[in-house]
Amino acid sequence: MISRCYSAGLHGINAYEVTVETRLDRSMPKYFIVGLPEKAVKESFSRLFAAIKSSGYRMPGGKIIQNLAPADIPKAGTGFDLSLAIGLLAVSGLIDMRRLEDMILIGELALDGHVRPSKGILPIALGMKHFRQKRLLVPEANAEEAAMPGHCPVWGVRDLREAVEIVNGSRKHHPVTVDIRKYFQDGNVSRMDFAEVKGQAHVKRALEVAAAGGHNIILIGPPGSGKSMLAKRFPGILPDLTPEEALETTAIYSIYKDISDISLITRRPFRSPHHTVSDSALVGGGRIPHPGEVSLAHNGILFLDELPEFKKNVLEVLRQPLEDGRVTISRTLTTLTYPATFMLIAAMNPCPCGYATDPRHECTCSIGQIQHYLSRISGPLLDRIDIHVNVPPVSYEEISDREDSERSPQIRRRVHDARRIQTRRFGSRPKIHCNAHMGPKEIRKFCGLSPESRKLLKTALIRLGLSARAYTRILKVARTIADLEGEEHIQAMHISESIHYRNLDRET
Repeated sequence: MISRCYSAGLHGINAYEVTVETRLDRSMPKYFIVGLPEKAVKESFSRLFAAIKSSGYRMPGGKIIQNLAPADIPKAGTGFDLSLAIGLLAVSGLIDMRRLEDMILIGELALDGHVRPSKGILPIALGMKHFRQKRLLVPEANAEEAAMPGHCPVWGVRDLREAVEIVNGSRKHHPVTVDIRKYFQDGNVSRMDFAEVKGQAHVKRALEVAAAGGHNIILIGPPGSGKSMLAKRFPGILPDLTPEEALETTAIYSIYKDISDISLITRRPFRSPHHTVSDSALVGGGRIPHPGEVSLAHNGILFLDELPEFKKNVLEVLRQPLEDGRVTISRTLTTLTYPATFMLIAAMNPCPCGYATDPRHECTCSIGQIQHYLSRISGPLLDRIDIHVNVPPVSYEEISDREDSERSPQIRRRVHDARRIQTRRFGSRPKIHCNAHMGPKEIRKFCGLSPESRKLLKTALIRLGLSARAYTRILKVARTIADLEGEEHIQAMHISESIHYRNLDRET
């Protein structure tokens, strides 16, 4: 006799249907599980055996074979426990198999029969709109997470017995419903404010431009000039996550860890890995690749402090995600692609001792040492950073000034206004959300220049020896500056300010 029930697995961030086939042969008391199960899946039989007995049911006697189809995709994690247990009970005649045909079952079983929360519930719930099955049964702790997309009815269960009763229809249990708007009621409130940063008006302006257009930025200055302080306050001027962005971001974290206590991430992530991070930790890795820091920063900020101290091979792996907004990881078993559309904020000293641009301290570095230090950051990587800005040391007068500078909410309003202009501009282009994402076609259409602006840009390109990529970065930043000013056309002053934000190009 063969029973069939259904679960789901993840291939990166994409869910796929898994058919759990169970065959009972009473001639031999053995258990086999096939379909490329990883170790956690192979160990499931001990959990199933204990959970079924603890729930008051009897394990079927004889040889049991369970197959996870499709059999050519590796199956990892403990989320298949519930479907494997239901398959065993169905083959024993305790469950009507016809009631399993339109249901996906996800959950890890405890030895006493309770259903523990699982990773990856949200991406599976998002994938339900593509599945034949139209009902989803998950651990109670994951029920709100699973109900947020609203693609299908969702039931949350506490234990195996409750799951059996819901499947059989002997227990009246209403599906979980969630109003996703309740998660956004608090808004994007940050405790850290730009008003706490003394001086640095031009750096704050550069960060405002970066936030308004979604541009990458690098801050160069001596120790104590406020680079990290400014970067940590940057999320407070960014626009709120949209519900679609919140679901995308939460889906990645759902794969990475148990988020049953969070349900939905409503604030843009801010990831700040240490400079000792490995390349696999930064972009993702493992036998079956998991998301790295660049994917965990999706729709948010990746902050790399002390940029030249990162290993060169680690920095070079940033090129693909910075250019394409995704990262592809290839391993022996599989190749996975994760989204990685983030804003990069990098910070660095101008030289090894840190004081090359500090008039109050003498720099002890030779020209050769400074050049070697700066060469740790490759030209192709710098080309992908739109804005380079110097952060000078703060004077005593600025530190002791008791007047409050402009607060983050005021800056954020201007950023919101500029983003609204871009939303209207790119309304028919769903993959472009801000100026930084523009491709060649959009640049030609929306970044037209007057003769004066064209002449100014040509002069800068010749004198600085800029690459074609740097040329497009200047145009994108100029478009953002014009949006902040409410100007429909890019003016010469916008080009001039944009060129000013290529400090490292001018110094090389």
